[in-house]
Amino acid sequence: MSAAARETAEVPATSPHPPRRRFRRHVPAAAWAVILYAAVRATSLAALALWCRSTGKSPRVLLSERWDSLWYVRVAAHGYDFTLTAPDGRSLPSTAFFPLLPWLETGVHRATGVGLPTAGLLVGAVASLLAAWGIFHVVRTGHGDRAGVVCVVLWAAVPVGIVQSMAYSEALFVALAAWALHAVLTRRLLLAGTLACLAGLTRPVGLAVTAALLLAVWQLGRRGGLRTAQQRLTALLACLIAPTGAVTYILWVGERQGNPLGYLDVQASWGNGFDGGWAFATFLTGGLSPWLSAGTLLLLLALATWPHIPAKSRPQPAPVLLYSAIVTLLALGASGYFGSKPRLLLPAFPLLVPLAVALARRRPRVLYATLIPLTLASAAYGAFWLNGSGPP
Repeated sequence: MSAAARETAEVPATSPHPPRRRFRRHVPAAAWAVILYAAVRATSLAALALWCRSTGKSPRVLLSERWDSLWYVRVAAHGYDFTLTAPDGRSLPSTAFFPLLPWLETGVHRATGVGLPTAGLLVGAVASLLAAWGIFHVVRTGHGDRAGVVCVVLWAAVPVGIVQSMAYSEALFVALAAWALHAVLTRRLLLAGTLACLAGLTRPVGLAVTAALLLAVWQLGRRGGLRTAQQRLTALLACLIAPTGAVTYILWVGERQGNPLGYLDVQASWGNGFDGGWAFATFLTGGLSPWLSAGTLLLLLALATWPHIPAKSRPQPAPVLLYSAIVTLLALGASGYFGSKPRLLLPAFPLLVPLAVALARRRPRVLYATLIPLTLASAAYGAFWLNGSGPP
Protein backbone atom coordinates (compact mmCIF):
# COMPACT_ATOMS: atom_id res chain seq x y z
CA MET A 1 0.00 0.00 0.00
CA SER A 2 1.34 3.44 -0.92
CA ALA A 3 1.97 6.12 1.68
CA ALA A 4 -0.92 8.21 0.36
CA ALA A 5 -3.27 5.23 0.60
CA ARG A 6 -2.20 4.52 4.17
CA GLU A 7 -2.81 8.15 5.16
CA THR A 8 -6.26 8.02 3.56
CA ALA A 9 -7.10 4.81 5.37
CA GLU A 10 -6.05 6.24 8.74
CA VAL A 11 -8.27 9.33 8.46
CA PRO A 12 -11.92 8.63 9.40
CA ALA A 13 -14.49 9.38 6.72
CA THR A 14 -16.36 11.74 9.05
CA SER A 15 -15.10 13.76 12.00
CA PRO A 16 -16.30 12.47 15.40
CA HIS A 17 -17.30 16.10 16.13
CA PRO A 18 -19.23 17.74 13.28
CA PRO A 19 -18.43 21.42 12.58
CA ARG A 20 -21.47 22.60 14.52
CA ARG A 21 -20.49 20.66 17.63
CA ARG A 22 -16.87 21.72 17.34
CA PHE A 23 -18.04 25.35 17.22
CA ARG A 24 -20.17 24.85 20.32
CA ARG A 25 -17.29 23.25 22.17
CA HIS A 26 -15.01 26.21 21.49
CA VAL A 27 -17.56 28.88 22.51
CA PRO A 28 -17.74 29.29 26.31
CA ALA A 29 -21.14 28.83 27.91
CA ALA A 30 -21.04 32.41 29.21
CA ALA A 31 -20.63 33.65 25.65
CA TRP A 32 -23.60 31.52 24.56
CA ALA A 33 -25.69 33.08 27.32
CA VAL A 34 -24.85 36.61 26.16
CA ILE A 35 -25.28 35.74 22.46
CA LEU A 36 -28.68 34.18 23.01
CA TYR A 37 -29.70 37.05 25.26
CA ALA A 38 -28.76 39.54 22.53
CA ALA A 39 -30.71 37.48 19.99
CA VAL A 40 -33.86 37.62 22.12
CA ARG A 41 -33.50 41.36 22.64
CA ALA A 42 -32.85 41.90 18.91
CA THR A 43 -36.03 39.96 18.11
CA SER A 44 -37.95 42.18 20.50
CA LEU A 45 -36.55 45.38 19.00
CA ALA A 46 -37.30 44.17 15.47
CA ALA A 47 -40.92 43.50 16.46
CA LEU A 48 -41.12 46.98 17.99
CA ALA A 49 -39.77 48.58 14.82
CA LEU A 50 -42.28 46.71 12.65
CA TRP A 51 -45.17 47.63 14.94
CA CYS A 52 -44.12 51.27 14.98
CA ARG A 53 -44.21 51.36 11.18
CA SER A 54 -47.93 50.70 11.34
CA THR A 55 -48.58 53.24 14.12
CA GLY A 56 -46.27 55.98 12.89
CA LYS A 57 -44.45 56.19 16.23
CA SER A 58 -40.70 56.34 16.73
CA PRO A 59 -39.10 53.31 18.42
CA ARG A 60 -36.28 55.50 19.71
CA VAL A 61 -38.70 57.90 21.37
CA LEU A 62 -40.66 55.06 22.94
CA LEU A 63 -37.47 53.52 24.28
CA SER A 64 -35.71 56.62 25.55
CA GLU A 65 -37.94 59.70 25.77
CA ARG A 66 -41.12 58.62 27.54
CA TRP A 67 -42.16 57.67 31.06
CA ASP A 68 -39.29 57.14 33.53
CA SER A 69 -36.61 57.45 30.83
CA LEU A 70 -37.71 61.05 30.29
CA TRP A 71 -37.32 61.75 33.99
CA TYR A 72 -33.78 60.34 34.01
CA VAL A 73 -32.95 62.67 31.10
CA ARG A 74 -34.40 65.58 33.07
CA VAL A 75 -32.21 64.74 36.06
CA ALA A 76 -29.15 64.45 33.80
CA ALA A 77 -29.94 67.80 32.17
CA HIS A 78 -31.23 69.86 35.10
CA GLY A 79 -30.14 68.06 38.25
CA TYR A 80 -32.76 67.64 40.95
CA ASP A 81 -34.27 71.10 40.61
CA PHE A 82 -36.98 69.95 38.21
CA THR A 83 -40.48 69.44 39.63
CA LEU A 84 -43.64 68.75 37.65
CA THR A 85 -47.16 69.66 38.74
CA ALA A 86 -49.60 66.87 37.87
CA PRO A 87 -53.10 67.63 36.51
CA ASP A 88 -54.57 66.71 39.90
CA GLY A 89 -52.36 69.27 41.63
CA ARG A 90 -49.75 66.89 43.03
CA SER A 91 -46.12 68.00 43.02
CA LEU A 92 -43.89 65.37 41.40
CA PRO A 93 -40.24 65.96 42.34
CA SER A 94 -37.40 64.40 40.36
CA THR A 95 -35.76 63.25 43.60
CA ALA A 96 -37.85 60.07 43.31
CA PHE A 97 -35.24 58.86 40.78
CA PHE A 98 -31.88 57.65 42.03
CA PRO A 99 -28.76 59.26 40.52
CA LEU A 100 -26.45 56.60 39.06
CA LEU A 101 -28.19 56.23 35.68
CA PRO A 102 -28.38 60.02 35.09
CA TRP A 103 -24.71 60.31 36.06
CA LEU A 104 -23.77 57.66 33.51
CA GLU A 105 -25.95 59.28 30.86
CA THR A 106 -24.16 62.56 31.47
CA GLY A 107 -20.77 60.86 31.25
CA VAL A 108 -21.58 59.13 27.95
CA HIS A 109 -23.06 62.36 26.58
CA ARG A 110 -19.90 64.31 27.37
CA ALA A 111 -17.57 61.57 26.14
CA THR A 112 -19.32 60.87 22.83
CA GLY A 113 -21.41 63.94 22.08
CA VAL A 114 -24.62 61.94 21.61
CA GLY A 115 -27.86 63.25 23.07
CA LEU A 116 -28.86 62.31 26.58
CA PRO A 117 -31.71 59.98 25.44
CA THR A 118 -29.31 58.12 23.15
CA ALA A 119 -26.75 57.99 25.95
CA GLY A 120 -29.39 56.34 28.12
CA LEU A 121 -30.00 53.71 25.46
CA LEU A 122 -26.26 53.01 25.19
CA VAL A 123 -25.91 52.66 28.96
CA GLY A 124 -28.93 50.36 29.04
CA ALA A 125 -27.65 48.22 26.17
CA VAL A 126 -24.24 47.65 27.75
CA ALA A 127 -25.77 47.13 31.19
CA SER A 128 -28.25 44.56 29.88
CA LEU A 129 -25.44 42.47 28.37
CA LEU A 130 -23.51 42.68 31.63
CA ALA A 131 -26.69 41.71 33.48
CA ALA A 132 -27.13 38.61 31.30
CA TRP A 133 -23.49 37.68 31.88
CA GLY A 134 -23.86 38.15 35.62
CA ILE A 135 -27.10 36.17 35.85
CA PHE A 136 -25.41 33.29 34.04
CA HIS A 137 -22.55 33.20 36.54
CA VAL A 138 -24.86 33.39 39.57
CA VAL A 139 -27.03 30.52 38.32
CA ARG A 140 -24.20 28.32 37.06
CA THR A 141 -22.51 28.46 40.47
CA GLY A 142 -25.09 26.08 41.89
CA HIS A 143 -26.80 24.58 38.85
CA GLY A 144 -24.28 24.32 36.01
CA ASP A 145 -23.73 26.03 32.68
CA ARG A 146 -26.84 24.75 30.94
CA ALA A 147 -29.19 26.06 33.62
CA GLY A 148 -27.33 29.36 33.60
CA VAL A 149 -27.85 29.80 29.86
CA VAL A 150 -31.52 28.82 30.07
CA CYS A 151 -32.15 31.23 32.95
CA VAL A 152 -30.63 34.11 30.97
CA VAL A 153 -32.88 33.36 27.98
CA LEU A 154 -35.93 33.10 30.24
CA TRP A 155 -35.08 36.44 31.82
CA ALA A 156 -34.70 38.03 28.38
CA ALA A 157 -38.04 36.58 27.23
CA VAL A 158 -40.26 37.60 30.14
CA PRO A 159 -43.36 39.51 28.92
CA VAL A 160 -41.97 42.91 29.94
CA GLY A 161 -38.45 42.13 28.73
CA ILE A 162 -38.57 45.16 26.43
CA VAL A 163 -37.81 47.26 29.52
CA GLN A 164 -34.31 45.75 29.45
CA SER A 165 -33.76 47.60 26.16
CA MET A 166 -35.11 50.93 27.39
CA ALA A 167 -33.33 53.88 28.98
CA TYR A 168 -34.58 52.64 32.34
CA SER A 169 -32.58 51.71 35.43
CA GLU A 170 -33.65 48.03 35.58
CA ALA A 171 -30.86 46.66 33.36
CA LEU A 172 -28.21 48.69 35.17
CA PHE A 173 -29.50 47.61 38.55
CA VAL A 174 -29.64 43.91 37.61
CA ALA A 175 -26.10 44.07 36.22
CA LEU A 176 -24.80 45.48 39.51
CA ALA A 177 -26.93 43.15 41.64
CA ALA A 178 -26.05 39.99 39.72
CA TRP A 179 -22.32 40.64 39.81
CA ALA A 180 -22.54 41.63 43.48
CA LEU A 181 -24.24 38.32 44.22
CA HIS A 182 -21.59 36.48 42.24
CA ALA A 183 -18.91 38.28 44.23
CA VAL A 184 -20.71 37.22 47.42
CA LEU A 185 -20.80 33.59 46.28
CA THR A 186 -17.11 33.67 45.39
CA ARG A 187 -16.21 35.45 48.66
CA ARG A 188 -14.87 38.64 47.05
CA LEU A 189 -16.45 40.72 49.76
CA LEU A 190 -14.99 44.15 49.01
CA LEU A 191 -16.09 43.88 45.40
CA ALA A 192 -19.53 42.77 46.55
CA GLY A 193 -19.77 45.71 48.93
CA THR A 194 -18.74 48.20 46.24
CA LEU A 195 -21.26 46.83 43.73
CA ALA A 196 -23.97 46.81 46.41
CA CYS A 197 -23.20 50.47 47.08
CA LEU A 198 -23.60 51.27 43.36
CA ALA A 199 -26.80 49.23 43.20
CA GLY A 200 -28.10 51.35 46.08
CA LEU A 201 -27.38 54.47 44.02
CA THR A 202 -29.47 53.02 41.20
CA ARG A 203 -32.69 51.94 42.90
CA PRO A 204 -33.87 51.91 46.54
CA VAL A 205 -34.24 48.14 46.36
CA GLY A 206 -30.46 48.07 46.19
CA LEU A 207 -30.61 47.51 49.93
CA ALA A 208 -31.66 43.94 49.07
CA VAL A 209 -28.13 43.41 47.73
CA THR A 210 -26.74 44.75 50.99
CA ALA A 211 -28.92 42.31 52.92
CA ALA A 212 -27.56 39.42 50.84
CA LEU A 213 -23.99 40.49 51.62
CA LEU A 214 -24.69 40.84 55.34
CA LEU A 215 -26.18 37.35 55.42
CA ALA A 216 -23.18 35.92 53.58
CA VAL A 217 -20.77 37.55 56.02
CA TRP A 218 -22.76 36.23 58.97
CA GLN A 219 -22.67 32.73 57.46
CA LEU A 220 -18.93 32.96 56.88
CA GLY A 221 -18.32 34.05 60.47
CA ARG A 222 -20.53 31.28 61.82
CA ARG A 223 -18.71 28.64 59.76
CA GLY A 224 -15.26 29.87 60.72
CA GLY A 225 -14.53 31.41 57.32
CA LEU A 226 -13.23 34.67 58.81
CA ARG A 227 -10.23 33.38 60.70
CA THR A 228 -7.62 36.09 60.23
CA ALA A 229 -7.77 39.73 61.26
CA GLN A 230 -7.44 40.78 57.63
CA GLN A 231 -10.44 38.66 56.62
CA ARG A 232 -12.54 40.13 59.41
CA LEU A 233 -11.49 43.67 58.52
CA THR A 234 -12.32 43.06 54.84
CA ALA A 235 -15.74 41.72 55.77
CA LEU A 236 -16.40 44.70 58.06
CA LEU A 237 -15.40 47.20 55.37
CA ALA A 238 -17.62 45.44 52.83
CA CYS A 239 -20.58 45.60 55.20
CA LEU A 240 -19.98 49.29 55.86
CA ILE A 241 -19.56 50.21 52.20
CA ALA A 242 -22.58 48.26 50.89
CA PRO A 243 -25.45 50.41 52.23
CA THR A 244 -23.77 53.80 51.80
CA GLY A 245 -25.12 54.41 48.28
CA ALA A 246 -28.81 54.12 49.09
CA VAL A 247 -28.52 55.53 52.61
CA THR A 248 -26.53 58.59 51.50
CA TYR A 249 -29.00 59.46 48.76
CA ILE A 250 -32.04 58.93 50.98
CA LEU A 251 -30.52 61.13 53.70
CA TRP A 252 -29.63 63.77 51.11
CA VAL A 253 -33.23 63.86 49.89
CA GLY A 254 -34.36 64.05 53.52
CA GLU A 255 -32.10 67.04 54.10
CA ARG A 256 -33.63 68.80 51.08
CA GLN A 257 -37.11 67.98 52.35
CA GLY A 258 -36.31 69.13 55.86
CA ASN A 259 -37.22 65.70 57.19
CA PRO A 260 -34.89 62.70 57.69
CA LEU A 261 -37.58 60.48 56.15
CA GLY A 262 -38.36 62.95 53.40
CA TYR A 263 -37.78 60.36 50.70
CA LEU A 264 -40.93 58.59 51.88
CA ASP A 265 -42.82 61.86 51.38
CA VAL A 266 -41.42 62.06 47.85
CA GLN A 267 -42.61 58.54 47.13
CA ALA A 268 -46.02 59.32 48.61
CA SER A 269 -46.38 62.31 46.28
CA TRP A 270 -45.89 59.87 43.40
CA GLY A 271 -48.57 57.58 44.83
CA ASN A 272 -46.03 54.99 45.98
CA GLY A 273 -45.88 53.32 49.36
CA PHE A 274 -45.95 49.92 51.00
CA ASP A 275 -49.17 48.28 52.14
CA GLY A 276 -48.15 44.63 52.03
CA GLY A 277 -49.89 44.08 48.69
CA TRP A 278 -53.42 45.02 49.77
CA ALA A 279 -53.89 47.62 47.00
CA PHE A 280 -52.57 45.12 44.46
CA ALA A 281 -54.99 42.41 45.57
CA THR A 282 -57.88 44.86 45.65
CA PHE A 283 -57.09 45.97 42.11
CA LEU A 284 -57.02 42.40 40.84
CA THR A 285 -60.36 41.56 42.42
CA GLY A 286 -62.06 44.78 41.33
CA GLY A 287 -64.98 45.66 43.56
CA LEU A 288 -65.28 42.20 45.06
CA SER A 289 -65.47 41.41 48.76
CA PRO A 290 -62.61 42.03 51.20
CA TRP A 291 -62.47 38.28 51.83
CA LEU A 292 -61.77 37.59 48.16
CA SER A 293 -59.16 40.35 48.11
CA ALA A 294 -57.48 38.82 51.16
CA GLY A 295 -57.58 35.37 49.55
CA THR A 296 -56.03 36.75 46.36
CA LEU A 297 -53.30 38.43 48.37
CA LEU A 298 -52.50 35.17 50.19
CA LEU A 299 -52.38 33.31 46.88
CA LEU A 300 -50.00 35.85 45.39
CA LEU A 301 -47.76 35.66 48.43
CA ALA A 302 -47.77 31.85 48.24
CA LEU A 303 -46.81 31.89 44.56
CA ALA A 304 -44.06 34.42 45.24
CA THR A 305 -42.80 32.48 48.27
CA TRP A 306 -42.55 29.05 46.62
CA PRO A 307 -39.33 29.67 44.66
CA HIS A 308 -37.70 30.97 47.85
CA ILE A 309 -38.30 27.82 49.87
CA PRO A 310 -35.07 25.78 50.00
CA ALA A 311 -35.49 22.37 48.38
CA LYS A 312 -33.15 19.62 47.25
CA SER A 313 -34.56 19.80 43.72
CA ARG A 314 -33.84 23.52 43.32
CA PRO A 315 -31.24 24.57 45.92
CA GLN A 316 -30.16 28.19 45.85
CA PRO A 317 -27.65 29.93 48.14
CA ALA A 318 -29.27 31.67 51.07
CA PRO A 319 -27.95 35.16 50.11
CA VAL A 320 -29.47 34.81 46.63
CA LEU A 321 -32.79 33.67 48.12
CA LEU A 322 -32.82 36.59 50.56
CA TYR A 323 -32.10 39.10 47.80
CA SER A 324 -34.87 37.69 45.60
CA ALA A 325 -37.36 37.50 48.48
CA ILE A 326 -36.84 41.16 49.41
CA VAL A 327 -37.16 42.31 45.79
CA THR A 328 -40.33 40.24 45.36
CA LEU A 329 -41.85 41.45 48.62
CA LEU A 330 -41.21 45.11 47.80
CA ALA A 331 -42.55 44.71 44.25
CA LEU A 332 -45.78 42.97 45.25
CA GLY A 333 -46.22 44.91 48.47
CA ALA A 334 -45.91 48.37 46.94
CA SER A 335 -49.11 50.34 46.69
CA GLY A 336 -48.20 52.03 43.41
CA TYR A 337 -49.64 51.54 39.96
CA PHE A 338 -50.57 47.94 39.09
CA GLY A 339 -48.85 48.05 35.69
CA SER A 340 -45.46 48.57 37.34
CA LYS A 341 -45.49 45.22 39.15
CA PRO A 342 -43.98 43.09 36.33
CA ARG A 343 -41.27 45.69 35.77
CA LEU A 344 -40.44 45.87 39.47
CA LEU A 345 -40.07 42.08 39.48
CA LEU A 346 -37.41 42.10 36.73
CA PRO A 347 -34.52 42.22 39.27
CA ALA A 348 -35.91 39.07 40.96
CA PHE A 349 -34.29 36.79 38.38
CA PRO A 350 -33.80 33.96 40.92
CA LEU A 351 -37.55 33.39 40.61
CA LEU A 352 -36.77 31.84 37.22
CA VAL A 353 -34.15 29.41 38.52
CA PRO A 354 -36.52 26.50 39.31
CA LEU A 355 -37.96 26.65 35.79
CA ALA A 356 -34.49 27.05 34.26
CA VAL A 357 -33.20 24.00 36.14
CA ALA A 358 -36.20 21.94 35.05
CA LEU A 359 -35.83 22.95 31.40
CA ALA A 360 -32.07 22.40 31.45
CA ARG A 361 -32.71 18.73 32.18
CA ARG A 362 -34.94 18.31 29.13
CA ARG A 363 -33.99 17.40 25.60
CA PRO A 364 -33.07 20.19 23.15
CA ARG A 365 -36.39 19.85 21.31
CA VAL A 366 -38.25 20.63 24.54
CA LEU A 367 -36.03 23.65 25.14
CA TYR A 368 -36.62 24.99 21.63
CA ALA A 369 -40.36 24.34 21.86
CA THR A 370 -40.45 26.36 25.08
CA LEU A 371 -38.00 29.20 24.58
CA ILE A 372 -38.79 30.13 20.96
CA PRO A 373 -42.53 30.69 21.55
CA LEU A 374 -41.71 32.62 24.73
CA THR A 375 -39.33 34.84 22.77
CA LEU A 376 -41.86 35.55 20.04
CA ALA A 377 -44.65 36.20 22.54
CA SER A 378 -42.42 38.56 24.54
CA ALA A 379 -41.43 40.43 21.38
CA ALA A 380 -45.05 40.85 20.29
CA TYR A 381 -46.21 41.88 23.75
CA GLY A 382 -43.40 44.39 24.16
CA ALA A 383 -44.21 46.04 20.83
CA PHE A 384 -47.92 46.13 21.69
CA TRP A 385 -47.22 47.44 25.19
CA LEU A 386 -45.01 50.35 24.17
CA ASN A 387 -47.38 51.35 21.39
CA GLY A 388 -50.27 51.27 23.85
CA SER A 389 -50.28 52.34 27.47
CA GLY A 390 -46.60 51.62 27.90
CA PRO A 391 -44.68 50.99 31.12
CA PRO A 392 -45.19 53.29 34.11
